[in-house]
Amino acid sequence: MLTTEIHPTAVIDATAELAGDVIVGAYSVIGPNVCIAAGTTIGPHVQIVRDTTIGENCAIHHSAGLGGDPQDLKYAGEPTELVVGDRTAIREFDTLSRGTAAHGRTIVGSDCLLMAYSHVAHDCVIGDRVVLANAVQMGGHVTIEDWVVVGGVTAIHQFVKIGAHAFVGGSAAVMKDVAPYVKAASNPLKLYGLNSIGLQRRGFSAETRATLKRAYRLFFQSSFNISQAMERARSELPQTPELQHFLAFIEASERGITV
Repeated sequence: MLTTEIHPTAVIDATAELAGDVIVGAYSVIGPNVCIAAGTTIGPHVQIVRDTTIGENCAIHHSAGLGGDPQDLKYAGEPTELVVGDRTAIREFDTLSRGTAAHGRTIVGSDCLLMAYSHVAHDCVIGDRVVLANAVQMGGHVTIEDWVVVGGVTAIHQFVKIGAHAFVGGSAAVMKDVAPYVKAASNPLKLYGLNSIGLQRRGFSAETRATLKRAYRLFFQSSFNISQAMERARSELPQTPELQHFLAFIEASERGITV
């Protein structure tokens, strides 16, 4: 029978729920209404403040802080939560806040790697298999879709969305949405083509990559405006699921698209 290993210096609230094989390191504090699933390891000096759910086989490293109050002046103490998926690694000194009344929760998906000193703000939604390099700083209400990689020391403005399979280089300031499947870098941020190597590594077919490259050229390497490029893409290109996601993302953008 699996047993929970709790260091004698750790402090666990009576309302916290820990699965049978969770490990809690020295001097860690787990607050009220925290639920930690099987196989997860909590390192030393970790603080999980409250109202947080952590999935299976996660690794929370030294001095990370999860489930803290939102850093938002509008927050008035309403009950909100933080949810972390399975097999996600949260490295040293990361901070992940709970949500606010606007969304109710902050969400981090499964199989993610959040490197040291990253900050996930209130009401952010991070998909699966996302990598945030060291010291990525996110404003509130940021959405990062599946398989995105963000380079170190990058700041992401509140309400920005980064599309699936995009790559954002380090030391960038992300002020507008970043379309799916593209590469963006520099400061000010600009596009550097399709994320072709990433797509190839993840098994996208040559035909799919070619369709996305043609769409990229219509939107970002032509004289067409967004409406014209959208019309051409829908009438001239194979309507694959990936293209449809690319077009829907651009069409729904509220902050504008990085070019």
